[in-house]
Amino acid sequence: MTLVPASPASERPAVVLLSGGLDSATALAVARRDGYTPYAMTFRYGQRHMVEIDAARRVAAAQQVARHVVVDIDLRQWGGSALTSDAEVPKDRDVDQVTDEIPVTYVPARNTIFLSFALAWAETLGADAIFIGVNALDYSGYPDCRPEYVAAFETMANLATRAGVEGTQRLTIHAPLQHLTKAQIVALGKELDVDYSLTTSCYDPAPDGTACGHCDACQLRLRGFAEAGSDDPIAYAD
Repeated sequence: MTLVPASPASERPAVVLLSGGLDSATALAVARRDGYTPYAMTFRYGQRHMVEIDAARRVAAAQQVARHVVVDIDLRQWGGSALTSDAEVPKDRDVDQVTDEIPVTYVPARNTIFLSFALAWAETLGADAIFIGVNALDYSGYPDCRPEYVAAFETMANLATRAGVEGTQRLTIHAPLQHLTKAQIVALGKELDVDYSLTTSCYDPAPDGTACGHCDACQLRLRGFAEAGSDDPIAYAD
């Protein structure tokens, strides 16, 4: 990844974590609505499919980000997740039954790793904001999507940077979707003219990008569109 020089004083830069999914596309639109100049960061981290990378590129282009970088890291080296190994992706689970068991699609420390990279770029850009599309309501039990996690990372970030230590800048981690249902996220995105046909959410898509319709992510997405009174514009196998 090649970093760009610090942003011009006229800009209000923010780093936005962009996966290519529904939530991150909406978070990017919120950053733009709130007057930030978005710099999008996507990760090719060894996930089992590259469909989401293509989706992230489409979303970044459509929303006219200032710069979009795709960072290469290899989390398959230690696996630990159905998304970074050959383990089977769970299908047709009852996503309404939230338990204390963290699902096999959880990627160990993924958001911590992603936010750390975003923090480094934000400091280089002179940005005081990072946007992440995590959600604590319609999610699959991931520990790094909780409000207390986001708050703890923000505290750490301001202890870990030169700007934070010197008191010249305080970084804020924005999680604008944190307390929204998937239906509310869809409704917000439509208000902000997010083109959801460019996105993907499926954990186990076909090679052509068609969503399976049965994994947790697909079920939550489909329910969100249905409850928002909208049709999901992407293709599903069933």
